[in-house]
Amino acid sequence: MNFDEIINRVGTHSDKWDSMEKNYGVSPDNGISMWVADMDFRPAKCISDSIAKMQDHGIYGYYGDDSSYRQSICWWMETRHNWKVNPSHIFTTHGLVHGTGMCVDAYTKEGDGVILFTPVYHAFARVITAANRTVTECQLVETDGRYTMDFDAYEKCLTGNEKMIILCSPHNPGGTVWAREELQGVADFAIKHDLIIVSDEIHHDLVMPSSQKHIAMSLIDGIEDRLVMMTAPTKTFNIAGSHTGNVIIPDDILRQKFAQRMKATGISGNSFGLVMTEAAYSPDGAVWVDGLMDYLATNARIFDEGINAINGLNSMKLESTYLAWVDFKDIGLSSQQIIEKIQTDAQIAASHGASFGSGGHNSMRFNIGLPKQRVIEAVERMQQAFK
Repeated sequence: MNFDEIINRVGTHSDKWDSMEKNYGVSPDNGISMWVADMDFRPAKCISDSIAKMQDHGIYGYYGDDSSYRQSICWWMETRHNWKVNPSHIFTTHGLVHGTGMCVDAYTKEGDGVILFTPVYHAFARVITAANRTVTECQLVETDGRYTMDFDAYEKCLTGNEKMIILCSPHNPGGTVWAREELQGVADFAIKHDLIIVSDEIHHDLVMPSSQKHIAMSLIDGIEDRLVMMTAPTKTFNIAGSHTGNVIIPDDILRQKFAQRMKATGISGNSFGLVMTEAAYSPDGAVWVDGLMDYLATNARIFDEGINAINGLNSMKLESTYLAWVDFKDIGLSSQQIIEKIQTDAQIAASHGASFGSGGHNSMRFNIGLPKQRVIEAVERMQQAFK
């Protein structure tokens, strides 16, 4: 595990590096890419070895007998998250944005409302609105340096058309790891208003060593008949290009509805993604993730200390993920001025906070899944730009 290695990704069809100039006006020649959520690290050797084995075999046909793939998911969830998964409850989707779209399609109809706790991962709203559903934004509250939920306030946000909640757990972009009582609050809210809960837990392995443990929503009582779980190895192991996610549904009725929509779309997993997932969800993969989180914790400390030393800036303490969330509301500049300082002066491509919905307009998201030296350089550039 050499997370310090600088890997040149320019010209490799990397969305993160090859699209940054088009999207942010930052040249990859002298800029630092800190926007889209993939890391600049090689994945675990066990994953690379699994692809090498496929190459050596030399035939890339349809994937059959996925029992060992399913068992690897079950092993990982029980070993790492104390969650026993029935292998027959697993659907493989083309990533979790696709999984989100499938859930919206299967469990809502046009005109229905879907609740998001904002600011939150921007692809949720994009999928919901593209499907001609409406987004009900329930804004999170920052309390003692982390996001919290105010369900009394959320009662006033409802229109009566809501049929679903999409929960991001752990939270992106804030990095909050929801406590059991917070998850119970979501469950009680969903029961009260007869809502399906889709829990996107793609970041569940990326919890900082010093943070509280992630609790799978499936471990909260009383919601099995309204719960859809979404997980993936892609963020954990930096294999987002495999576009492999899992939708896990314990309830028979919800599972049958989802199965019908999957059948109607003709989607099935690709063999490369399934092979990589099975290799990742292993003891070797677990060792790699533990090393990754130690490294990311150092990056988070360096980034937070450097950014919080800039007058008027506040980087929310990361409990999970590798996505730092920086608040600029006290800097005394407009959103456009802030963006210009980051993109033009610092030559950093970062995600604009407004894209994450209400509550995000004064913030920016920075991907710190980079070699430490690049994080140090990014902090220095920001300090210079905002001095």
